[in-house]
Amino acid sequence: MEKIIHAMMELIASEVCGKSIDKSQYSLTDEELAKLYKLAKSHDLAHLVGDALIKNNLIGDSEVKAKFQKQMMLAVYRYEKINHELGRLRKVLNEAKIPFIPLKGSVLRRYYPEPWMRTSCDIDILIHESDLERAVAMLVDKLAYKREFKGSHDISLFSDYGVHLELHYSLIEENCVGNIESVLQDVWKKADPVAETFEYVLSDEMFYYYHIAHMAKHFVYGGCGVRPFLDLWVLNHRAPFDQDNRSAILAEGGLLTFTSEAKALSEVWFGNTEHTDITRQMQNYLLKGGVYGTTKNRISVQQVKHGGKFRYAISRIWLPYDTLKFHYPPLVGKRALLPLYEVRRWCKLIFCGGAKRGMNELKLNSAVSATEQDQINEMLSALGIRH
Repeated sequence: MEKIIHAMMELIASEVCGKSIDKSQYSLTDEELAKLYKLAKSHDLAHLVGDALIKNNLIGDSEVKAKFQKQMMLAVYRYEKINHELGRLRKVLNEAKIPFIPLKGSVLRRYYPEPWMRTSCDIDILIHESDLERAVAMLVDKLAYKREFKGSHDISLFSDYGVHLELHYSLIEENCVGNIESVLQDVWKKADPVAETFEYVLSDEMFYYYHIAHMAKHFVYGGCGVRPFLDLWVLNHRAPFDQDNRSAILAEGGLLTFTSEAKALSEVWFGNTEHTDITRQMQNYLLKGGVYGTTKNRISVQQVKHGGKFRYAISRIWLPYDTLKFHYPPLVGKRALLPLYEVRRWCKLIFCGGAKRGMNELKLNSAVSATEQDQINEMLSALGIRH
Protein backbone atom coordinates (compact mmCIF):
# COMPACT_ATOMS: atom_id res chain seq x y z
CA MET A 1 0.00 0.00 0.00
CA GLU A 2 2.95 2.31 0.63
CA LYS A 3 3.69 2.34 -3.10
CA ILE A 4 0.13 3.39 -3.90
CA ILE A 5 0.15 6.17 -1.29
CA HIS A 6 3.50 7.48 -2.55
CA ALA A 7 2.28 7.45 -6.16
CA MET A 8 -0.91 9.35 -5.30
CA MET A 9 0.93 12.09 -3.42
CA GLU A 10 3.61 12.43 -6.11
CA LEU A 11 1.03 12.69 -8.89
CA ILE A 12 -1.01 15.29 -6.98
CA ALA A 13 2.17 17.27 -6.26
CA SER A 14 3.06 17.26 -9.96
CA GLU A 15 -0.44 18.46 -10.85
CA VAL A 16 -0.89 21.20 -8.23
CA CYS A 17 2.48 22.00 -6.68
CA GLY A 18 4.69 22.02 -9.79
CA LYS A 19 6.78 19.07 -8.63
CA SER A 20 8.52 17.11 -11.39
CA ILE A 21 8.18 13.35 -11.43
CA ASP A 22 10.53 10.69 -12.67
CA LYS A 23 8.45 8.71 -15.16
CA SER A 24 10.87 5.81 -15.00
CA GLN A 25 9.83 5.25 -11.38
CA TYR A 26 6.19 4.71 -12.31
CA SER A 27 5.36 1.19 -13.33
CA LEU A 28 1.93 0.42 -11.95
CA THR A 29 0.08 -2.79 -12.73
CA ASP A 30 -3.63 -2.74 -13.58
CA GLU A 31 -4.35 -3.95 -10.06
CA GLU A 32 -2.24 -1.16 -8.56
CA LEU A 33 -3.93 1.45 -10.78
CA ALA A 34 -7.32 0.19 -9.59
CA LYS A 35 -6.19 0.57 -5.96
CA LEU A 36 -4.82 4.04 -6.75
CA TYR A 37 -8.17 5.05 -8.24
CA LYS A 38 -10.07 3.76 -5.21
CA LEU A 39 -7.81 5.62 -2.76
CA ALA A 40 -7.84 8.88 -4.73
CA LYS A 41 -11.61 8.80 -5.21
CA SER A 42 -12.18 8.23 -1.47
CA HIS A 43 -10.40 11.56 -0.87
CA ASP A 44 -12.12 13.36 -3.79
CA LEU A 45 -8.78 13.66 -5.59
CA ALA A 46 -9.19 11.18 -8.46
CA HIS A 47 -9.53 14.04 -10.97
CA LEU A 48 -6.05 15.32 -10.07
CA VAL A 49 -4.42 11.90 -10.07
CA GLY A 50 -6.10 10.98 -13.37
CA ASP A 51 -5.05 14.21 -15.09
CA ALA A 52 -1.44 13.71 -13.96
CA LEU A 53 -1.39 10.08 -15.13
CA ILE A 54 -2.75 10.98 -18.55
CA LYS A 55 -0.56 14.07 -19.01
CA ASN A 56 2.54 11.99 -18.29
CA ASN A 57 1.46 8.97 -20.37
CA LEU A 58 1.51 6.75 -17.30
CA ILE A 59 -1.75 4.94 -18.00
CA GLY A 60 -2.95 3.12 -21.09
CA ASP A 61 -6.47 2.69 -22.40
CA SER A 62 -8.37 0.68 -19.82
CA GLU A 63 -11.45 0.62 -17.63
CA VAL A 64 -9.51 2.39 -14.88
CA LYS A 65 -8.44 5.18 -17.25
CA ALA A 66 -12.08 5.69 -18.22
CA LYS A 67 -12.99 5.99 -14.53
CA PHE A 68 -10.28 8.62 -13.99
CA GLN A 69 -11.49 10.55 -17.05
CA LYS A 70 -15.05 10.50 -15.71
CA GLN A 71 -13.86 12.03 -12.42
CA MET A 72 -11.99 14.72 -14.36
CA MET A 73 -15.12 15.65 -16.31
CA LEU A 74 -17.21 15.61 -13.14
CA ALA A 75 -14.71 17.94 -11.41
CA VAL A 76 -15.01 20.49 -14.24
CA TYR A 77 -18.81 20.17 -14.21
CA ARG A 78 -18.97 20.58 -10.42
CA TYR A 79 -16.78 23.69 -10.58
CA GLU A 80 -18.83 25.29 -13.35
CA LYS A 81 -22.10 24.56 -11.55
CA ILE A 82 -20.89 25.93 -8.21
CA ASN A 83 -19.19 28.95 -9.77
CA HIS A 84 -22.35 29.83 -11.68
CA GLU A 85 -24.43 29.49 -8.52
CA LEU A 86 -21.97 31.59 -6.53
CA GLY A 87 -22.42 34.36 -9.11
CA ARG A 88 -26.22 34.23 -8.64
CA LEU A 89 -25.83 34.33 -4.85
CA ARG A 90 -23.49 37.32 -5.03
CA LYS A 91 -26.00 39.20 -7.18
CA VAL A 92 -28.95 38.58 -4.85
CA LEU A 93 -27.04 39.37 -1.64
CA ASN A 94 -25.57 42.54 -3.13
CA GLU A 95 -28.98 43.71 -4.37
CA ALA A 96 -30.43 43.06 -0.90
CA LYS A 97 -27.51 44.98 0.67
CA ILE A 98 -26.66 42.01 2.89
CA PRO A 99 -22.95 41.85 3.88
CA PHE A 100 -21.43 38.42 3.19
CA ILE A 101 -18.11 36.56 3.24
CA PRO A 102 -17.38 33.60 0.91
CA LEU A 103 -15.55 30.79 2.73
CA LYS A 104 -13.53 27.61 2.13
CA GLY A 105 -13.33 26.28 -1.45
CA SER A 106 -14.73 29.43 -3.05
CA VAL A 107 -11.61 31.24 -1.86
CA LEU A 108 -9.06 28.42 -1.92
CA ARG A 109 -9.45 27.55 -5.59
CA ARG A 110 -7.97 30.89 -6.66
CA TYR A 111 -4.58 29.57 -5.47
CA TYR A 112 -4.75 26.37 -7.54
CA PRO A 113 -3.26 26.24 -11.06
CA GLU A 114 -6.80 25.86 -12.46
CA PRO A 115 -9.99 26.47 -10.45
CA TRP A 116 -11.63 23.13 -11.35
CA MET A 117 -8.78 21.36 -9.56
CA ARG A 118 -10.17 22.37 -6.16
CA THR A 119 -13.49 20.55 -5.90
CA SER A 120 -16.25 21.40 -3.41
CA CYS A 121 -19.42 19.64 -2.35
CA ASP A 122 -21.20 22.87 -1.45
CA ILE A 123 -20.97 26.65 -1.14
CA ASP A 124 -20.19 28.23 2.23
CA ILE A 125 -21.09 31.86 2.92
CA LEU A 126 -21.03 33.80 6.21
CA ILE A 127 -23.56 36.53 6.99
CA HIS A 128 -24.57 38.39 10.15
CA GLU A 129 -27.09 36.52 12.27
CA SER A 130 -29.33 39.60 12.21
CA ASP A 131 -29.58 39.24 8.40
CA LEU A 132 -30.27 35.49 8.43
CA GLU A 133 -34.04 35.31 8.00
CA ARG A 134 -34.07 38.13 5.44
CA ALA A 135 -31.32 36.42 3.44
CA VAL A 136 -33.13 33.08 3.50
CA ALA A 137 -36.37 34.74 2.39
CA MET A 138 -34.55 36.43 -0.51
CA LEU A 139 -32.92 33.19 -1.64
CA VAL A 140 -36.19 31.29 -1.48
CA ASP A 141 -38.05 34.05 -3.35
CA LYS A 142 -35.45 35.09 -5.93
CA LEU A 143 -33.57 31.83 -6.58
CA ALA A 144 -36.14 29.17 -5.59
CA TYR A 145 -33.92 27.73 -2.86
CA LYS A 146 -35.45 25.17 -0.54
CA ARG A 147 -34.72 25.57 3.17
CA GLU A 148 -33.77 22.24 4.73
CA PHE A 149 -32.78 22.69 8.37
CA LYS A 150 -31.16 25.13 10.78
CA GLY A 151 -28.11 23.97 12.70
CA SER A 152 -26.14 25.46 15.55
CA HIS A 153 -24.20 27.80 13.27
CA ASP A 154 -25.74 27.60 9.79
CA ILE A 155 -28.80 26.92 7.67
CA SER A 156 -28.73 24.37 4.85
CA LEU A 157 -30.48 25.28 1.62
CA PHE A 158 -30.63 23.60 -1.79
CA SER A 159 -31.05 25.16 -5.21
CA ASP A 160 -33.56 23.72 -7.66
CA TYR A 161 -30.76 21.87 -9.44
CA GLY A 162 -29.04 20.44 -6.39
CA VAL A 163 -26.39 22.93 -5.24
CA HIS A 164 -26.03 22.79 -1.46
CA LEU A 165 -25.57 26.14 0.28
CA GLU A 166 -24.43 26.35 3.88
CA LEU A 167 -25.42 29.82 5.00
CA HIS A 168 -23.36 30.41 8.15
CA TYR A 169 -24.33 32.93 10.78
CA SER A 170 -21.42 31.91 13.03
CA LEU A 171 -18.09 30.16 12.51
CA ILE A 172 -18.13 28.70 16.02
CA GLU A 173 -19.21 25.08 15.68
CA GLU A 174 -19.85 22.17 17.99
CA ASN A 175 -16.79 20.01 18.83
CA CYS A 176 -14.30 22.72 17.89
CA VAL A 177 -10.67 22.40 18.94
CA GLY A 178 -8.59 25.09 20.60
CA ASN A 179 -9.75 28.46 21.90
CA ILE A 180 -11.79 29.06 18.79
CA GLU A 181 -14.36 31.37 20.37
CA SER A 182 -11.70 33.87 21.41
CA VAL A 183 -10.62 34.21 17.77
CA LEU A 184 -13.71 33.75 15.65
CA GLN A 185 -16.13 35.84 17.68
CA ASP A 186 -14.59 38.95 16.08
CA VAL A 187 -14.39 37.53 12.56
CA TRP A 188 -16.07 40.55 10.91
CA LYS A 189 -13.40 42.85 12.35
CA LYS A 190 -10.85 40.82 10.40
CA ALA A 191 -12.64 41.19 7.06
CA ASP A 192 -12.17 43.84 4.38
CA PRO A 193 -14.94 45.10 2.06
CA VAL A 194 -14.75 44.55 -1.69
CA ALA A 195 -15.16 47.90 -3.44
CA GLU A 196 -18.70 48.85 -4.49
CA THR A 197 -20.23 45.61 -3.17
CA PHE A 198 -21.49 44.14 0.11
CA GLU A 199 -18.98 41.32 -0.15
CA TYR A 200 -16.16 41.04 2.40
CA VAL A 201 -12.88 39.09 2.29
CA LEU A 202 -11.30 37.57 5.38
CA SER A 203 -7.78 38.71 6.22
CA ASP A 204 -5.14 36.11 5.41
CA GLU A 205 -4.47 35.25 9.06
CA MET A 206 -8.19 34.86 9.86
CA PHE A 207 -8.83 32.70 6.79
CA TYR A 208 -5.75 30.62 7.63
CA TYR A 209 -6.84 30.17 11.24
CA TYR A 210 -10.35 29.17 10.21
CA HIS A 211 -8.93 26.61 7.77
CA ILE A 212 -6.69 25.14 10.48
CA ALA A 213 -9.50 25.13 13.07
CA HIS A 214 -11.83 23.37 10.64
CA MET A 215 -9.12 20.80 9.86
CA ALA A 216 -8.48 20.19 13.55
CA LYS A 217 -12.18 19.77 14.29
CA HIS A 218 -12.58 17.10 11.62
CA PHE A 219 -9.23 15.53 12.51
CA VAL A 220 -10.39 14.77 16.06
CA TYR A 221 -13.84 13.80 14.85
CA GLY A 222 -12.74 10.88 12.68
CA GLY A 223 -10.35 12.40 10.14
CA CYS A 224 -10.36 15.12 7.51
CA GLY A 225 -8.84 13.35 4.53
CA VAL A 226 -5.95 14.48 2.34
CA ARG A 227 -7.45 17.52 0.60
CA PRO A 228 -7.19 19.99 3.55
CA PHE A 229 -3.46 19.23 3.68
CA LEU A 230 -3.17 20.04 -0.02
CA ASP A 231 -5.05 23.27 0.68
CA LEU A 232 -2.60 23.96 3.50
CA TRP A 233 0.39 23.46 1.20
CA VAL A 234 -1.20 25.85 -1.31
CA LEU A 235 -1.88 28.49 1.36
CA ASN A 236 1.70 28.22 2.61
CA HIS A 237 3.25 28.48 -0.86
CA ARG A 238 0.84 30.53 -2.99
CA ALA A 239 -1.06 32.96 -0.75
CA PRO A 240 0.64 36.20 0.36
CA PHE A 241 0.97 36.25 4.15
CA ASP A 242 2.69 37.69 7.18
CA GLN A 243 4.09 34.86 9.32
CA ASP A 244 4.01 36.93 12.52
CA ASN A 245 0.28 37.63 12.04
CA ARG A 246 -0.45 33.98 11.37
CA SER A 247 1.58 32.79 14.34
CA ALA A 248 -0.06 35.29 16.69
CA ILE A 249 -3.62 34.24 15.84
CA LEU A 250 -2.71 30.53 15.95
CA ALA A 251 -1.17 31.01 19.39
CA GLU A 252 -4.26 32.87 20.62
CA GLY A 253 -6.44 30.07 19.28
CA GLY A 254 -4.32 27.29 20.76
CA LEU A 255 -3.42 25.63 17.44
CA LEU A 256 0.27 26.38 16.92
CA THR A 257 1.47 22.82 17.54
CA PHE A 258 -1.24 21.22 15.40
CA THR A 259 -0.47 23.68 12.60
CA SER A 260 3.25 22.92 12.74
CA GLU A 261 2.69 19.17 12.42
CA ALA A 262 -0.04 19.53 9.79
CA LYS A 263 2.31 21.72 7.77
CA ALA A 264 5.06 19.11 8.21
CA LEU A 265 2.79 16.37 6.84
CA SER A 266 1.80 18.54 3.87
CA GLU A 267 5.50 18.94 3.06
CA VAL A 268 6.05 15.17 3.33
CA TRP A 269 3.18 14.51 0.93
CA PHE A 270 3.63 17.36 -1.55
CA GLY A 271 7.15 18.67 -0.92
CA ASN A 272 10.46 16.95 -0.39
CA THR A 273 10.72 16.25 3.34
CA GLU A 274 10.86 12.89 5.12
CA HIS A 275 8.38 11.44 7.59
CA THR A 276 8.80 11.86 11.33
CA ASP A 277 7.16 9.55 13.86
CA ILE A 278 4.24 11.93 14.33
CA THR A 279 3.62 12.57 10.61
CA ARG A 280 3.66 8.81 10.06
CA GLN A 281 1.06 8.39 12.80
CA MET A 282 -1.06 11.14 11.28
CA GLN A 283 -0.87 9.53 7.84
CA ASN A 284 -1.91 6.12 9.14
CA TYR A 285 -4.85 7.68 10.97
CA LEU A 286 -6.01 9.84 8.04
CA LEU A 287 -5.74 7.23 5.32
CA LYS A 288 -7.98 4.77 7.15
CA GLY A 289 -10.91 6.85 5.90
CA GLY A 290 -11.74 9.21 3.08
CA VAL A 291 -12.82 12.84 2.96
CA TYR A 292 -14.79 12.59 6.20
CA GLY A 293 -12.69 10.05 8.08
CA THR A 294 -14.15 7.00 9.82
CA THR A 295 -16.58 6.43 12.67
CA LYS A 296 -14.06 4.17 14.40
CA ASN A 297 -11.42 6.93 14.32
CA ARG A 298 -13.92 9.35 15.83
CA ILE A 299 -14.89 6.92 18.57
CA SER A 300 -11.22 6.20 19.37
CA VAL A 301 -10.55 9.92 19.82
CA GLN A 302 -13.68 10.44 21.91
CA GLN A 303 -12.76 7.53 24.19
CA VAL A 304 -9.45 9.22 24.91
CA LYS A 305 -11.16 12.56 25.54
CA HIS A 306 -13.77 11.04 27.88
CA GLY A 307 -11.43 8.69 29.73
CA GLY A 308 -12.45 5.27 28.43
CA LYS A 309 -15.16 3.23 26.73
CA PHE A 310 -17.71 3.36 29.55
CA ARG A 311 -17.58 7.13 30.01
CA TYR A 312 -17.78 7.66 26.27
CA ALA A 313 -20.83 5.37 26.03
CA ILE A 314 -22.57 7.32 28.81
CA SER A 315 -21.73 10.61 27.07
CA ARG A 316 -23.46 9.35 23.92
CA ILE A 317 -26.52 8.06 25.74
CA TRP A 318 -26.97 11.27 27.76
CA LEU A 319 -25.49 14.23 25.92
CA PRO A 320 -24.00 16.96 28.14
CA TYR A 321 -25.62 20.39 28.11
CA ASP A 322 -22.78 22.01 26.12
CA THR A 323 -23.30 19.48 23.31
CA LEU A 324 -27.09 19.32 23.34
CA LYS A 325 -27.51 23.11 23.14
CA PHE A 326 -25.89 23.05 19.68
CA HIS A 327 -28.58 20.66 18.47
CA TYR A 328 -31.40 22.52 20.24
CA PRO A 329 -30.68 26.29 20.34
CA PRO A 330 -33.82 27.02 22.49
CA LEU A 331 -32.00 25.17 25.30
CA VAL A 332 -29.31 27.86 25.55
CA GLY A 333 -29.42 29.43 29.02
CA LYS A 334 -32.10 26.99 30.21
CA ARG A 335 -30.24 24.11 31.87
CA ALA A 336 -33.37 23.16 33.83
CA LEU A 337 -34.91 21.96 30.55
CA LEU A 338 -32.04 19.55 29.84
CA PRO A 339 -34.01 16.37 30.80
CA LEU A 340 -36.86 17.40 28.52
CA TYR A 341 -34.54 17.81 25.55
CA GLU A 342 -32.78 14.52 26.32
CA VAL A 343 -36.17 12.79 26.04
CA ARG A 344 -36.93 14.73 22.85
CA ARG A 345 -33.60 13.63 21.36
CA TRP A 346 -34.27 9.98 22.19
CA CYS A 347 -37.76 10.13 20.67
CA LYS A 348 -36.21 11.54 17.51
CA LEU A 349 -33.60 8.75 17.45
CA ILE A 350 -36.19 6.01 17.93
CA PHE A 351 -38.79 7.26 15.48
CA CYS A 352 -36.51 8.77 12.81
CA GLY A 353 -34.14 5.85 12.29
CA GLY A 354 -31.27 6.95 14.50
CA ALA A 355 -31.49 4.06 16.97
CA LYS A 356 -29.80 1.60 14.60
CA ARG A 357 -26.96 4.04 13.98
CA GLY A 358 -26.59 4.51 17.72
CA MET A 359 -26.38 0.76 18.32
CA ASN A 360 -23.72 0.40 15.63
CA GLU A 361 -21.74 3.17 17.30
CA LEU A 362 -21.90 1.40 20.67
CA LYS A 363 -20.68 -1.82 19.01
CA LEU A 364 -17.72 0.04 17.51
CA ASN A 365 -17.07 1.54 20.93
CA SER A 366 -16.50 -1.98 22.27
CA ALA A 367 -14.29 -2.92 19.31
CA VAL A 368 -11.60 -0.27 19.90
CA SER A 369 -8.57 -1.91 21.47
CA ALA A 370 -6.43 -0.58 24.31
CA THR A 371 -3.50 -0.33 21.89
CA GLU A 372 -5.53 1.85 19.53
CA GLN A 373 -6.53 4.09 22.43
CA ASP A 374 -2.89 4.47 23.49
CA GLN A 375 -1.80 5.33 19.95
CA ILE A 376 -4.54 7.95 19.59
CA ASN A 377 -3.70 9.42 23.00
CA GLU A 378 -0.02 9.69 22.07
CA MET A 379 -0.82 11.33 18.73
CA LEU A 380 -3.30 13.87 20.13
CA SER A 381 -0.86 14.83 22.90
CA ALA A 382 1.92 15.36 20.35
CA LEU A 383 -0.42 17.54 18.28
CA GLY A 384 -1.48 19.64 21.26
CA ILE A 385 -5.18 18.86 20.79
CA ARG A 386 -5.80 16.35 23.56
CA HIS A 387 -8.45 17.67 25.97
